[in-house]
Amino acid sequence: MPVPRSFASIWFDCDSTLTAIEGVDELLQFVPTDLRQDIALLTRRAMEGSLPLAEVYETRLRLLAPTRAQLAAIGELYVQRLVPDAALVVAALRYLGKTVGIVSGGLQIPVHRVAAELGIPLAHAHAVPLHFDANGDYREFDRTSPLWRNGGKVELMRALPATARPAAFVGDGVTDLETKGTVDLFVGYGGVATRPLVQAGAEADRKSTRLKSSHSSVSRM
Repeated sequence: MPVPRSFASIWFDCDSTLTAIEGVDELLQFVPTDLRQDIALLTRRAMEGSLPLAEVYETRLRLLAPTRAQLAAIGELYVQRLVPDAALVVAALRYLGKTVGIVSGGLQIPVHRVAAELGIPLAHAHAVPLHFDANGDYREFDRTSPLWRNGGKVELMRALPATARPAAFVGDGVTDLETKGTVDLFVGYGGVATRPLVQAGAEADRKSTRLKSSHSSVSRM
């Protein structure tokens, strides 16, 4: 596929791409020890593509039952663990007039915290909202969001306006790889976790733990 010389918009996954952690893994600190291994296994299998995301999403959230306060804490941890140069790369892209956004199967509160830190408008930061009771305890996730299942990121990328194209997507997981063919370039990011299926399918890849921020590499976006 011909690679466009310039992009109108660049979209990033969040966990293990903009930030060096997986929010679901960090939430394990709040659940009983005997559940941690089972939840971590579900997450790994979904990320590697051996289980459909929708098959694990509901079970995983029911077991984690994250509170609003816990998610706020994870958001702060996301910011502390941003990958090197993430803020510089996003700032450079925005300076060049690019639309920059986040599309994540993660949870909205911490993903929005990352967006705020990076100066990305919340309208361009897509993740799964949760519903809480009056005490801030978990009740349910928003099932109208497409991002809790496979193909959800494709739906969002397919709906981009003409002004956002050509578009590039950068991510580390199988649901990110699914955007290949819908966006104009899929970049596999392996700086935090290398997933063989994603590495094999990426049209370009970045294995460094740093997101390059040199003028030459950013200007080509």
